[in-house]
Amino acid sequence: MAEQPTGLELQSRPRLSRRGLLSGGALAAAAAVTTGASAGTASTPPATSPAPTAPPADGRAVEPFHGPHQAGVATPPQAHAVFVAFDLRKGVDRDGLARMMRLLTDDARRLTQGRPALADTEPELAALPARLSVTFGFGPAFFDAAGVAKHRPESVAALPAFKIDKLQPRWSGGDLLIQICSDDPLTVTHTLRMIVKDARSFAQVRWTQRGFRRAAHSQPGGMTQRNVMGQLDGTVNPAPGTADFDQAVWIKEGRLQGGTTLVLRRIRAELETWHAADTVAKEFTVGRRLPDGAPVTGQREHDEPDFNRLTPAGFPVISEYAHIRRAHVSDPSQRMLRRVYNYDEDVAADGTSDSGLVFASFQADITRQFIPVQKRLAEADLLNEWTTPIGSAVFAIPPGCGPDGWIGQTLLA
Repeated sequence: MAEQPTGLELQSRPRLSRRGLLSGGALAAAAAVTTGASAGTASTPPATSPAPTAPPADGRAVEPFHGPHQAGVATPPQAHAVFVAFDLRKGVDRDGLARMMRLLTDDARRLTQGRPALADTEPELAALPARLSVTFGFGPAFFDAAGVAKHRPESVAALPAFKIDKLQPRWSGGDLLIQICSDDPLTVTHTLRMIVKDARSFAQVRWTQRGFRRAAHSQPGGMTQRNVMGQLDGTVNPAPGTADFDQAVWIKEGRLQGGTTLVLRRIRAELETWHAADTVAKEFTVGRRLPDGAPVTGQREHDEPDFNRLTPAGFPVISEYAHIRRAHVSDPSQRMLRRVYNYDEDVAADGTSDSGLVFASFQADITRQFIPVQKRLAEADLLNEWTTPIGSAVFAIPPGCGPDGWIGQTLLA
């Protein structure tokens, strides 16, 4: 995601619109682009490694809870997720937050290992964690309530306004976030119920957002997942366990050392008009081929895009407004870890659907990594014609804990 190539004057060229892409002239130009790409040279080695292979299909599979980092970040994404944000109740102070986090940590510690939470009235539902992970995040107001504002990362603050945003309060903000992921939707539902029950004395639910990916083990491990628009989503992600991943994702110092930051964006997909575009227009918009996710200048998904290649007519093969050019970041250590889920909430009487992405972006520094990319996308990304951000929130993800510790201890103890 991010760097503008030398010599391309983006602001001086007219912006292509959805109407233009659907017109015969633009489609002819896009066809020339695609034709020019087919004559490319041999592909370069992949910039990132594929995701880790998924574990065997077994509902008893567990993800480790203890460690320097919380699970649910570097963890291979599970098939189902729910994100729940809370507003802290008035009068809840640092001691109250510490009590809450001890209680919620105990719930998560037990449930992720296939054991029922204390006072669990349906303990049978905890028997199959199916790689359950529970991840906690603190919003800006959490630090104020706890009296530790000086330890809040500067970038954990309201994002700047982007002109493409149509944010709705019911999907935005929050003082406390809990991300619950599992390969079993019943496990997700039961865990959410236990967490909400034990948090309600300290906080009230602000919003919940549910998401899904391909069903567990429906395809070989390590394959990039597709979103509801049919695109492979997450091709250029830092690979867990590498130096680039550690540099890009984990906070290196302070009381949040070993933690990270999260930007959560709810992005509605305008599927009715997306379906009206043909394959050539869609690939021109994204800069990748839909069947295999390869850049239109390459042959395989993980080939490096060639932003300098021109068509015989002298146009860039990858448009200066294509999504992959606007989102490109050349330095792997500056990339974001995108852990994206689909949502599909409802179908209206006229057949239109409420579908899109719950876009979770993890990075060490929001200001340095997320915001520059998002600014470029908001300025001139062709994909903006078919996507609308309707929710936004930011959180600090504290480090993990040991068997005798609890999440948030480095801030609240």
